[in-house]
Amino acid sequence: MGILKSAAVFAFLMTVATPGLATDIKTTKSHGLSLAGPLKYGSDFKHLDYANPDAPKGGNIKLSAMGGFDNLNPYISKGQSANGLGLTFETLLTQSMDDPSAEYGLVAESVEVAEDLSFAIFNMRPEARFHDGSPITADDVIFSLTAVKEQGTPLFRYYYADVEKAEKLTDHRVKFHFSGPPNRELPQIVGQLLPLLSKKYFETHTFESTTLTPILGSGPYKVKEFEANRYITYERVSDYWGANIPINKGRNNFDTIRYDFYRDTAVLLEAFKAGEYDYRSENSAKNWATGYDFPAVKAGLVTKEAIENDRSAGLQGYVYNLRREKFQDPALREALGYVFDFEWLNKNIFYDQYSRTSSYFQNSIMAATGLPSEKELAILEPFRDQLPARVFGEAYKAPVSDGTGRDRGPLRTAKKILADAGWEIRDGKLIDPKTSKPLTIEFLMYDANSLRITGPFIKNLKRLGVDASSRVVDTAQYTERLRNYDFDMATGGFGQTISPGNEQREFWSSAAGKRPGSRNLMGIDDPVIDALIENLIAAPTYEDLVPAVHALDRVLTWNFFVIPQFHAAYDRIAYWNKFGHSDINPSQGTDILSWWVDPEKEEKLEDGLRKLRQGK
Repeated sequence: MGILKSAAVFAFLMTVATPGLATDIKTTKSHGLSLAGPLKYGSDFKHLDYANPDAPKGGNIKLSAMGGFDNLNPYISKGQSANGLGLTFETLLTQSMDDPSAEYGLVAESVEVAEDLSFAIFNMRPEARFHDGSPITADDVIFSLTAVKEQGTPLFRYYYADVEKAEKLTDHRVKFHFSGPPNRELPQIVGQLLPLLSKKYFETHTFESTTLTPILGSGPYKVKEFEANRYITYERVSDYWGANIPINKGRNNFDTIRYDFYRDTAVLLEAFKAGEYDYRSENSAKNWATGYDFPAVKAGLVTKEAIENDRSAGLQGYVYNLRREKFQDPALREALGYVFDFEWLNKNIFYDQYSRTSSYFQNSIMAATGLPSEKELAILEPFRDQLPARVFGEAYKAPVSDGTGRDRGPLRTAKKILADAGWEIRDGKLIDPKTSKPLTIEFLMYDANSLRITGPFIKNLKRLGVDASSRVVDTAQYTERLRNYDFDMATGGFGQTISPGNEQREFWSSAAGKRPGSRNLMGIDDPVIDALIENLIAAPTYEDLVPAVHALDRVLTWNFFVIPQFHAAYDRIAYWNKFGHSDINPSQGTDILSWWVDPEKEEKLEDGLRKLRQGK
């Protein structure tokens, strides 16, 4: 999570003195927080623009997921948790899909942030309840923070490292104390990411253990039934306490939400065609171009839409595991990037649906471009002797081929880079100058369909003398191997918000790379990058944040930790035509929870299916 930092960060909010505290530190109080200027929605807003407050409740939606699950606690590292469990838990604040730098009150009706960022106070709604009817109190918030920091996933411990403690002021008023340098993200991090757990419930249950007993929650849905590794169904809580607060009005409309789990992506598409589930987000260009020519689409029973979004694309790429000595040479990492032929793939495999990625913050103002600005140079200059010289020149651009599949230019460039670094080709094998052994690389993946993309890359690597291969494992094994960094290369995705912040530690910091289960798949261990991350997090204004991110982007890209792949600035969705939804598409992507089942459409769909089966 990253939140924009602005010089006028809370200027639009009311400045107040915090009552009942032994301090004169002023606070700003609001129904939400935005670090990119004023909140889109004022304190008197009735509902989100893309939500229909009159949407009918009822009906069912069936969704799909890959893999399986053996755990109903999504906040610990053990086991595989089921999709959709977030529906059952609430947080103090929540985001909308059309105001990406903002968060609005959920369990908290308002929040007060200290002028010096040393604390934040959340004023909780007294009506907020767990599913057993018990109130959500400050004691539950304090317990939740302790539980996830001490026994939760490493992500929580890392995110909350500078959250010193939570203090009960009243039953429905809780104060978070922050340590370390001023950090404008911390109020949002504790507000949106801290799951609210029942202290009383965990007096008789163990938090740190996997469980197939549904945990007491407070969200709009609760677990109805499930079969581990096969399906899970959530039912709408009829007396959900937050149904009519503005952020929720017109959302959470389905009576049940069901996830069915599949092991194979090809079967997944066929199941959708057969009507086994209702809504599909398509991530395969080939499927999008050729896989939806079936009778239900032609009959108008299935709708297919490509919807533009305004999200930062982040970066997806082939990740080098730097924990393995063979990838320590940046020249090797750079050279191998030249034989990944995106232009041929885009033309022949992707139906020209993608653009090449060159930045860790692609499709956003945070992506470095051109020459470094004066502010960027001021950040980078103290580290000049520790950085590649190219960091101080033009921003990185991924190599480009002519798209024919026969362009030998990139291969010649790769060979020259390797030769200059001491690598040799003997008997058709690329020889590591440090070990005098042939270079071998195994690509780890869980989806056999990925071979369509990786296969041509492997073929080109072999032309360079690399003994390259692939290994497809099931999702559970794949997850475990990534968690323990047991791979040579794998595809990694690093999503970014429009306001990068604390999460950059989890992505690239030395500390993250040394513990299992972090997002630092590469194993980056670089004190310069650590310093740039801390500089970014401490940026006092939005104007300071942008060059700080640009500087980090330049250092990451010119170290060749990954081979960037590709991105698209739109979502591809298909669904069986029984839903109603607003005509407004949120800028950050589809919010399926704002949709509803339209009884007339559902009846027409059933009639259309009968006619299809009868051949009419």
